[in-house]
Amino acid sequence: GFVVGHAGLYQALAMFAVAYFIIGMTVLSVCAIATNGALDAGGAYYMISRALGPEFGGSIGIMFFLANVCGSALYVLGLVEAVVDSFGIPPGQKTGSGVHVLPQSYWYELLYGTVLLALCLLVCLVGASIYAKATFLIFLIVAGVLGTILVSFFATRPIGVPIRLPHFNGSETENGSFTGFSLATLRDNLGGGYAVDYTTGQMMSFSSVFAVMFNGCTGIMAGSNMSGDLKRPSYSIPRGTISAVLFTYLVYNLLAFLMCATCNRTLLQKDYGFLRDISIFPPLVTVGIYAATLSAAMSNLIGASRILYALARDDLFGRALALAKKTSASGNPVMAVILSWLVVQLVLFSGKLNTIAGVVTTFFLLVYATVNLACLALEWASAPNFRPTFRYFTWHTCLLGIAGCCVMMFLISPVSASASLGFLLLLLLALHYLSPSSTWGYISQALIFHQVRKYLLMLDVRKDHVKFWRPQMLLMVQNPRSSARLIDFVNDLKKSGLYVLGHVELQDLDTLPSDPLQPQQDSWLSLVDKLNVKAFVSLTLAPSVRHGVRQLLFTSGLGGMRPNTLVLGFYDDSVPQDGLAQHPSFTSAREEVPLGFPPLREPTAPKLLSAREYVGIVADALKMLRNVLLARQLESLDKAWELRRAASPPPTIHVWPVNLLRPDSARYADTCSLFLLQMACVLNMARAWRRARLRLFLCVEAGAMPHAQEEKLRQLLKDLRIQAQIQLVPWDAVTCLHWQTRQGPPGGPAPTGAVREEEEEEEEAVNFPANATQVSDEYVSAANKLVLEQSPAPAVRFLYLPRPPANTSLYPLYLHQLELLTRGLGPTVLVHGVSAVTSTQL
Repeated sequence: GFVVGHAGLYQALAMFAVAYFIIGMTVLSVCAIATNGALDAGGAYYMISRALGPEFGGSIGIMFFLANVCGSALYVLGLVEAVVDSFGIPPGQKTGSGVHVLPQSYWYELLYGTVLLALCLLVCLVGASIYAKATFLIFLIVAGVLGTILVSFFATRPIGVPIRLPHFNGSETENGSFTGFSLATLRDNLGGGYAVDYTTGQMMSFSSVFAVMFNGCTGIMAGSNMSGDLKRPSYSIPRGTISAVLFTYLVYNLLAFLMCATCNRTLLQKDYGFLRDISIFPPLVTVGIYAATLSAAMSNLIGASRILYALARDDLFGRALALAKKTSASGNPVMAVILSWLVVQLVLFSGKLNTIAGVVTTFFLLVYATVNLACLALEWASAPNFRPTFRYFTWHTCLLGIAGCCVMMFLISPVSASASLGFLLLLLLALHYLSPSSTWGYISQALIFHQVRKYLLMLDVRKDHVKFWRPQMLLMVQNPRSSARLIDFVNDLKKSGLYVLGHVELQDLDTLPSDPLQPQQDSWLSLVDKLNVKAFVSLTLAPSVRHGVRQLLFTSGLGGMRPNTLVLGFYDDSVPQDGLAQHPSFTSAREEVPLGFPPLREPTAPKLLSAREYVGIVADALKMLRNVLLARQLESLDKAWELRRAASPPPTIHVWPVNLLRPDSARYADTCSLFLLQMACVLNMARAWRRARLRLFLCVEAGAMPHAQEEKLRQLLKDLRIQAQIQLVPWDAVTCLHWQTRQGPPGGPAPTGAVREEEEEEEEAVNFPANATQVSDEYVSAANKLVLEQSPAPAVRFLYLPRPPANTSLYPLYLHQLELLTRGLGPTVLVHGVSAVTSTQL
């Protein structure tokens, strides 16, 4: 009567259609989730938490608990309103007559509500079985009353109904009328006629009427809230919920039409209890109203208690809900029932039914939207284990349900909707940071997998372009205890590219009972988390380190995301130090160092890798067209101190883009030099290194026009958009040692700084002779001294890494000269690039 009196028949039918469309979509989602495995206590909360994870589940669980609590209070207030209408002393009179004996005031109505709520509490305390019997009895009563009402519309003759309304100076009387079936009455009631609600004194509108009406449709979760008490929830919930929705939709539409065709608007708007006046047996209507509202109040109270119990049992809120875990001997969560009853009692203080209707509706709509979201996420994730026996839903129905809920939330009450979403967001953040991790499985992981797979298939290596090149690193780590700072450094070098930590375990699977790498995986993943690096972990078994690195270079990555750069620690005789315990990630947060890693090698123990095998790994990577970085003394790099010290000038990065082991072919524009420049620039672009300054060293000889070379290099840097300071370094004293060793300069050496076509340079690099035979230790030591003399001392140095000699017997000599070249330089990275990585194009 309230709905059609204010909204008219057309808008009332539209309200029912919209409400039941939203509800229908949600019911399909509920049925799908309910038939996809065993359900436990908690209903919608259980469904959402097991689908979307503890953050969403816990926050929506609290929202749904509050929705049920407010809903229970709403129905109790509705019942109080009906009782006062029937038995209350009329306004303006001090004493009543006949059955009108109940005093009317805020405190008296609060008392009546408290008594009725205590009755609901008693039923819920006894347990679910008595509640089920009580609700079935109530269902029979309501069905009987509905039958008599439908008969009354046809059997009752037209009558006038006097209506007493409260007024500021007492009360006034208006006359409503029951006209029987009348075309004129129907026409008058077709359109909207919003007026002041006589119970609250507020002007009604479409949204406020819809908010009150929607509460008559929120019982769709009553069955699923009892999921823990049902014998076969997966069977009962879909059948019971769908039949209930269809039945109530038909009844509401039929009643709306019959009321509009037989009652004038005054009667509908001014007397919400008019059905008693037109019934063939008025007391039965009163009983029906009491039964329906009592049933709804009990349903919401027991639903709220089951949600609270499920939340407490899942330990999402720790000790805050510990009390709600306690159950009776029969398994009834009595403490959860009592706590829910207390919260409902507090809500009763709000007093008026239509005041809290908007808040309740917003909460329910938010829960329904999340149920649809859970089903949508499960459907989109395409997980093989999501195969509900109820198949009458698609992702379209879920999406429509979400959209409908969100639109109606903001139409009903923008303020309530915004406040609810804000509250939900706060709960989400609190649970994300404070709640313990769960073992339920996270839908986010399934969705991420689905999307990543799709986009990896779209990532076509044939469409790669040098403009969009980025470093994709494979860092080989023997023991993380001695490599923590190197792992951190390479994380700064990757520039949003792929980063893989590789490790080779020297064992033979044929002689082992099981895979020894599986137990290690968690330790490595924990290390990645603690160091806060964005890296994957790839472990392998191999008979030798070289074979293992080959395996990882061939197999690491997926699709278009494969390592293009191999990073190795330097091979020397230094004793490995445990830098993990001193790393800021473990010292600042009082974290324990992961125990899954073995202790470091003793100084006297033999190495797992020979010098020849180490150089062979470098040669293998270059043959596979991978760039190579060798990092020496990176564990001595204290990045935090170097980059945050306030001293002026800022820390520097020294770049030597010339092959110091091949002084007769020094040039600055070959592929390897440009790659070295790019890596130094990438490091400088990392957030932690932005204060640092690049310093580029140009080695010049007397009479070689140094200023022309400097200008050419400056133009190259400008074209590449690299900001660096160029410093000229005379190196005649160094190169003369080289010529003395070779007994005079050869005929026609390439002049220093000459620039050739990149194809010719790369060809020369591929056919590079055994360079280790061309320079003496004396020359290499002089080159090392030249590099060391450049002050101030940098945070890190980038040096050109020559290609290993073709003759494998010269590998140890090659490594020896690399060691001489980098001795005492501090943190140094030797770089050899084989791919074009710089672009001057837009």
